[in-house]
Amino acid sequence: MVTALLVVGLFVAAFVGYNIGGSSTGVAFGPAVGSRIIGKVGAAALFTGFALWGGWTVGRNVIETMSEGIVPASQFTLGSSIVVLFFAGFALLISNLYGVPASTSMTAVGAIVGLGLATDTLNESLMFTIVSAWIVAPLLAFAVGLFIGRYLYPHMEARLTFTRIEDRLVRIDRSGSIPRPALGRGVSARDVVGSLSVLLIACYMGFSAGASNAANAVAPLVGNGAITVEEGILLAIGAIGLGGFTIARRTLATVGEGITDLPILAALIVSLIGATVITVLSRLGIPASLAVSTTSCIIGLGWGRASRAVTVAELAETAVTSDPTPDADLSTGALIAETSETEVPPGPTIGEVAEGETSAPPASRDGGETPEVPPIGEEDIEELAAESLFDPAATSRIVVLWILSPTLSAVGSYVLFEFVLSTG
Repeated sequence: MVTALLVVGLFVAAFVGYNIGGSSTGVAFGPAVGSRIIGKVGAAALFTGFALWGGWTVGRNVIETMSEGIVPASQFTLGSSIVVLFFAGFALLISNLYGVPASTSMTAVGAIVGLGLATDTLNESLMFTIVSAWIVAPLLAFAVGLFIGRYLYPHMEARLTFTRIEDRLVRIDRSGSIPRPALGRGVSARDVVGSLSVLLIACYMGFSAGASNAANAVAPLVGNGAITVEEGILLAIGAIGLGGFTIARRTLATVGEGITDLPILAALIVSLIGATVITVLSRLGIPASLAVSTTSCIIGLGWGRASRAVTVAELAETAVTSDPTPDADLSTGALIAETSETEVPPGPTIGEVAEGETSAPPASRDGGETPEVPPIGEEDIEELAAESLFDPAATSRIVVLWILSPTLSAVGSYVLFEFVLSTG
């Protein structure tokens, strides 16, 4: 019986890891594949390698927290471990069915909390720390995005450009007696810098994903001693890598439908901030959601970009006099808003490079002269609010699910352990 349960537990753990790999690979390497910097197989290989690095190093701390910190390791019988893993897998199922990035980490923690409440073994002080991090992390990501959007983003956009490589980034030049590597046809030095930036940040995202997600697949089994930490990491990353090489190909093909309207520069900023937040939390042993932090950063980045239409003094004056501010929707549409001929042209979006709708940077960026960035308060508020990246109803649904998924997981787990699986 024990052997059968262990097989079931290993299968469920592999299933969770497989789905994590399928979703996370596309999020991390979507811009790189869409820009033709790397192929799908190469993306899956790099993602797996860096996820293993993240899981083997920083990820151990998260596994320790989820396997013996929230509740004592003795509470993780094979049966209870399967239940916890089931809730994590259920969150992934809901995410895939409804296209909403439900947090596997938060749902798995919710299931463990339900077990702790039912057995009266919950480490309340640690849970307070974890929940506090869940609140602070997205707020921090939002604040950093807001600052960059208001003060740095236009200047970065004026100096950086990302295009779709039509042939290949590097080719083998066989014109001489000795074949040597050379840049692909039509590839400039700026393209190389941009491509390397996209690739490095994608690898960093893979590292962060491995650090935070390995625990979601195997922590309960590590807690009950069925497998060691090292075996758990190898199992989790092996399953994540399998997902990256198989079902992630579809995600990579669409280059992440939820972010196709996001400029590549904005996507890189969001990825860098989100991955850093999650890596720091993982180093502290706190399981947290990469999707929550990155989405919060997207909103902050867009709002900060749109807020350049007014100065801080004007905002303060409005607050004192209670006069209405100009009618503007401070949305992430500011990141892709139309600009006048004298302003900095917007960069291509992920969807555009994936579909080949852009193959060269704007003409004003090729002459070596950096376009002028309008000062804060002098940009056209109507242009900054020209488009809206997020449907308010869809955003509300995502936020509600982020709150509901760990809550329902905790409640369902508690009911199951208290009234169904209770041996008392």
